Amino acid sequence: MGEVRKGRQTPTQSVVLPYSSTYGAEAIDIYNSTGRTAQEWQGLLLSDILAVNEEGLWVHTKFGYSVPRRNGKNEIVAIREMYGLKKSERILHTAHRTTTTHSAWERLSNLLKKANIEVVSSYKAFGKEHLEVAGGGIIEFRTRTSKGGLGEGFDLLIIDEAQEYQDDQESALKYVVTDSKNPQTIFCGTPPTPVSSGTVFTKFRKATLEGQTVNSGWAEWSVPEQTDIRDIDAWYETNPSLGTVFTERSVTDEIGSDPIDFNIQRLGLWIRYNQKSAISATEWNELKTDIPPELTGDLFVGIKYSKDGNAAMGVASKTKDGKIFLECIDCREVRAGDTWILAYLKNWKARKVIIDGASGQQLMENEMKDCGIKNSHLPTVKEIIAANASFEQGLYQKNIIHSGQPSLVQVVSNCEKRTIGTNGGFGYKAMKEEMEIALLDSIILAYWACSETKTKKRKQRVSC
Repeated sequence: MGEVRKGRQTPTQSVVLPYSSTYGAEAIDIYNSTGRTAQEWQGLLLSDILAVNEEGLWVHTKFGYSVPRRNGKNEIVAIREMYGLKKSERILHTAHRTTTTHSAWERLSNLLKKANIEVVSSYKAFGKEHLEVAGGGIIEFRTRTSKGGLGEGFDLLIIDEAQEYQDDQESALKYVVTDSKNPQTIFCGTPPTPVSSGTVFTKFRKATLEGQTVNSGWAEWSVPEQTDIRDIDAWYETNPSLGTVFTERSVTDEIGSDPIDFNIQRLGLWIRYNQKSAISATEWNELKTDIPPELTGDLFVGIKYSKDGNAAMGVASKTKDGKIFLECIDCREVRAGDTWILAYLKNWKARKVIIDGASGQQLMENEMKDCGIKNSHLPTVKEIIAANASFEQGLYQKNIIHSGQPSLVQVVSNCEKRTIGTNGGFGYKAMKEEMEIALLDSIILAYWACSETKTKKRKQRVSC
């Protein structure tokens, strides 16, 4: 029987700072004591992550990596966490979804048990998961918010589902390791899809690959451009666990009608944007700000229910320099419910909420009223036309700024106009099926509400 073909064990792109000493082998030994065996690529990556300098400090205080799905990228995090717990580190594991953090807790709990590492404290309630081992090592599991982690100190910060990591969350979390004598942050994720809401992971990747960072490392398995989905050599080039964890046959079964999604999910493609859109990537990127703007106005929310069964939410607020800052919050399937939208609205106290889309707008308005939120508005067709025209003028006049969210860039730079009515009205539609235009529609609604509403003036008392 011939030798089994295995996927590429080294990254297709990486930035690793020079080092001569690492605890990678020690971490792998701890993991292998569970009865499992780490793969070659996992051992190599852990060696880079756990590299230390002459002072015994981490060579990479920040390290990000991107691997296509089902290759075992979460095992890298688990191995790093097992090592950290053995060395009495305080660890914060964060993720975008509560189910992800709970799965990470379950995975680590099982590994610690199999490695005969004594757990002296364990708490498994969703959203509050916690583990403490003999010797003082502690790990907390949390779903990310803009406030999560403030006031708490850790040695290791894990950013799971890093493609969803947002700027406001980074502002809240990046300081939690500042007080550590030897801090490290690990970013673990996949290339963003058209509905990913994060920007931090993409910006970190770009900056690290371009040599603009200090003390940072990066590794990825990816194709440089859209590739034939049946190119088996590309499968092996971008999937280090192909041939060991999964097979060519299982990859063949994944092939569907969406080649771009396959390129992102299985081949690790980082999307390059269409230049023939009604709004070009260049035009949109000219409005990007790398510095969080100073917001001075009220918050306005746009909610769009699409015909494809998704709901997207965007926000807008005026800035100190008179522009309007736009951001997409999320896009989820309607069948998952509106709880996530209502949770945001309760906390934000937005001045106005514009809801469009026959499949869900009336139900959403009723749910808002039941929760005591009474500032909703269901726009008419005439108002939708006005909103799109207003947004286009905002683009031309450069009255808009944004943070460069990848999901929004993809949709905005892959859209074309669609006719509304018979008097020159227009909206936007996606040029590709995998793009969810509701993301763009939601920020257009928010922009329109923000631009059309006068700023409240504070009344001044006049004393004689």
